[in-house]
Amino acid sequence: MADTTSKPTACLALADGTLFFGQGFGATGQKVAELCFNTAMTGYQEIMTDPSYAGQVVTFTFPHIGNTGVNTEDDETADPVAEGLVVKWDPTEPSNWRALENLSDWLARRGRVGIGGVDTRRLTRAIRQQGAPHVALAHNPDGKFDIEALVASARAFQGLEGLDLAKEVTCAQSYRWDEMRWAWPEGFTRQENPIHKVVAIDYGAKRNILRCLASVGCDVTVLPATATAEDVLALKPDGLFLSNGPGDPAATGAYAVPMIKGVLDQANIPVFGICLGHQMLALALGARTVKMNHGHHGANHPVKDMETNKVEITSMNHGFTVDSQTLPQGVKETHVSLFDGSNCGIRMTDRPVFSVQYHPEASPGPVDSMYLFERFAGAMADAKQPA
Repeated sequence: MADTTSKPTACLALADGTLFFGQGFGATGQKVAELCFNTAMTGYQEIMTDPSYAGQVVTFTFPHIGNTGVNTEDDETADPVAEGLVVKWDPTEPSNWRALENLSDWLARRGRVGIGGVDTRRLTRAIRQQGAPHVALAHNPDGKFDIEALVASARAFQGLEGLDLAKEVTCAQSYRWDEMRWAWPEGFTRQENPIHKVVAIDYGAKRNILRCLASVGCDVTVLPATATAEDVLALKPDGLFLSNGPGDPAATGAYAVPMIKGVLDQANIPVFGICLGHQMLALALGARTVKMNHGHHGANHPVKDMETNKVEITSMNHGFTVDSQTLPQGVKETHVSLFDGSNCGIRMTDRPVFSVQYHPEASPGPVDSMYLFERFAGAMADAKQPA
């Protein structure tokens, strides 16, 4: 638990001038970003390395963050992408058989700032009431802070609207992926007998998404976010996958939408999108996206399947949403959030083209929605059958 009698070594400054002091850990220095909160009770390593968190500092509502340490298997990308994190209690020494390092050292080596000892309940209420604020997070072991400069930095942050971050987190060149989901006792294994050839567009893809594709029989080739329809079709895929990612979907859509439209126009293959990929597909089909007040970030979000009336508990991470009122004819809303009624899924009514706003691959989170990967594989199998 945080030592409230010691001198603060970290400061979180909101653009409205609100200040939170605490104990710094991880790297020293300053980060400027949008602040969100995540309600997951586990999986902080996966959250910090999720590329969808680019440009954000994460407040964890669960107080015990860091007590299971970190390891080499749970990263969703090579390095943390979130700029920093805010927690209630200072991270303790890890107590977990899989831990190879403590959270603070891991963050320090990767240039990410943490602050502990913060009233995260108060901070979460502020985010919900005001919307995701712009913040400056500073860690200085000497405890000296230029408050005016921190607040000014937070106010100068331009925010995520209009910002294309997919180009910053995408792969530099194409590559093959064959690693499957972790399973006891083997751990990660390789897909040796793939059935379906899939092109996955990397807008900031989590590794567990690629593992889920491999686990349902996909031979996955990953292409950068800026890939064209010609790049995709040259590989003669059985299906196209559109990944998660950060930033404003309208900005990324400037180059992603023409690619998706080109594939839909020239090839009758199944298409599956997740999160930013869902938003890219919606834009390509003629819908619009909007910025949410504070977004959805957590591993306990209830979603209703409008076609079966079943409820799934899902993992979510998004600050923008598809405006369901703008869905064109021939596109059906398939899933909605039971928290606020926002759109969580769409499909074309005459083709095997569908997407969801949430994360069926979890990591962290429940696996209620894992069937969507099987649905994608089934659609590719059906498409191969003689007419």
